[in-house]
Amino acid sequence: MNITTNGEAVSIDPLTVQQYLVSLGIDPRRVAVELNQEILPKAQYESTLLNEGDTLEIVHFVGGGAVRG
Repeated sequence: MNITTNGEAVSIDPLTVQQYLVSLGIDPRRVAVELNQEILPKAQYESTLLNEGDTLEIVHFVGGGAVRG
């Protein structure tokens, strides 16, 4: 099955969003996922199956500290 992830065409086996993230080595708790231009709630990662032609955008959260001066 062919999908697009962050602008890159990839071929995968049928998976849920959760399974796909784990297969990429991504902690699902630390990212936001946009599926076909809509934000997917984290509660739906396990139940949402990816389909042929889907487009995913995976956004990683980056923590930072306060600058003291």
